[in-house]
Amino acid sequence: MFVVLRRLITIGFVIWRYRLDLLFPPGELPFYVRLLLLPCKLRPAGKMSRGERLRRALEDLGPIFIKFGQLLSTRPDLVPVDMMDDLNRLQDKVPPFDKDHFRQLVERGLGETVENIFASYEQEPLASASVAQVHGATLHDGTRVVIKIVRPGIERVIEQDVRLLMMIARLVERYSIDGKRLHPIDVVQDYRSTIFDELDLQREAANASQLRRNFIDSPLLYVPEIYWDYTRNNVLVMERIHGIPVTHIDELKAQGTDMKALAERGVEIFFKQVFEHNFFHADMHPGNIFVATENPEYPKYIAVDMAIVGSLTREDQYYLARNLLAMFRRDYRQVAELHVQSGWVPEGTRVEELEAAVRTVCEPIFEKPLKDISFGHLLMSLFRTARRFDMEVQPQLVLLQKTLLNIEGLGRQLYPDLDLWVTAHPFLERWLKDRFNPKALWKQFQRYAPEWLEKFPQVPELVFGSLQQMQNLGQVATQLEAQTAEMERQQQLRRRSQRRSVIGALALIGAGLTAWPHLGGQLAAWAHRLDWDQIPAESWALLSLGLAVLILRR
Repeated sequence: MFVVLRRLITIGFVIWRYRLDLLFPPGELPFYVRLLLLPCKLRPAGKMSRGERLRRALEDLGPIFIKFGQLLSTRPDLVPVDMMDDLNRLQDKVPPFDKDHFRQLVERGLGETVENIFASYEQEPLASASVAQVHGATLHDGTRVVIKIVRPGIERVIEQDVRLLMMIARLVERYSIDGKRLHPIDVVQDYRSTIFDELDLQREAANASQLRRNFIDSPLLYVPEIYWDYTRNNVLVMERIHGIPVTHIDELKAQGTDMKALAERGVEIFFKQVFEHNFFHADMHPGNIFVATENPEYPKYIAVDMAIVGSLTREDQYYLARNLLAMFRRDYRQVAELHVQSGWVPEGTRVEELEAAVRTVCEPIFEKPLKDISFGHLLMSLFRTARRFDMEVQPQLVLLQKTLLNIEGLGRQLYPDLDLWVTAHPFLERWLKDRFNPKALWKQFQRYAPEWLEKFPQVPELVFGSLQQMQNLGQVATQLEAQTAEMERQQQLRRRSQRRSVIGALALIGAGLTAWPHLGGQLAAWAHRLDWDQIPAESWALLSLGLAVLILRR
């Protein structure tokens, strides 16, 4: 309890220091919350933007909150545009934990001493992040590797901070003007799931192994090898790579790197992962990307840290590719139709209205030269427009969108005149064409043929069962027809009985009219207004009997 109270005091101080009260419209907050935030008014607001306020506050609150901010930066569908740039600048600058403790965790995880496993082992860490720490080592066969260990006690810290984040999220959702739209509670729950997945290093190793297999012998991307004999849930041993960090542009230029080719290859890698492999590295920020020093005229990327990956359904792949092509052809009608066909917007959405909204967003963008158009921001604007038509948030598309923004931003940093469409357009055209060529269809047949053959013996039985059901349905239909005919016959009988009663009643009424002539006109008018078919026979019988009694008494 004391630890939680101390943490709450720390959070309160950070809120005061960076005037986070300015993130909330004052009129939307209840009285007691405004009262708690009153001390913030004693501190000058300063000139920081709200994105910078939030970023600095998260950095002061430590690694777990930094990681949460990084997750927020992957949700451009939820976070306002003016805050995205600041959140993208969040960095993990975390002091390393004790090196002896690191060694103990390695030995406990692998069940042997460091000396038995490694020929050499570096005491000082190569990197220290919010979730894990990395040291260098060498295997007995001379292979240089890195050892990654999850920070000790991180699960407890995460659970504690997630509870506090959830409390803040509830306040934001309830009292912020954008609270309902931003879904802060869902974001915190997503964060909890994501960060606990990152704690499973065996999962990250499996992702890296898959990505390496997809790009084996590729001139575009290299992924380090995983050493499974030394990999556990909390320990990961992988090949040590050597390259230039992608943000060290001066070093890249100094070695004669073809910067245009480097930027275009980054775009090609992205589209290959998304459309050909359907398995993409979804955390490709600059800290995870290096450039090989060999063959600078044909530069090759090196990727690390595969904790977060993404994939799309075949349907999403298809509709996304067609959407992008239709947008750049300015075929807004097709964009709207594809959104409805894909199920991204409700089925009843009026295509004409969605088409007009898409045109309004895209036309100003396409007035610029293609090299100045941000592919990622265009996609983000399109999804935001579709949300007005109740588009459901598609997590896989949001992850893809964030990755595209990272790749595009990096490409423009490397080569400012990068025209993303020059690379993307022929790739998408070729992919759509290849998707339905005989070779691709034959490949799909080969993939699913075993399942079809497995189910083939059941086909005659299924066909017989379907025919039996059709026969039963025919019998049911015949029975329904017979019941309907019987109901009609009974109704006709009731109508005949009713007509006989009407005739008898009219006869008595005629006799009554001779006794009371002055009622004739009124009865005639009343009779004209009646719906005779709706008067049951029993009513006519009673009316006739009443009139007969009156006539006899007369």
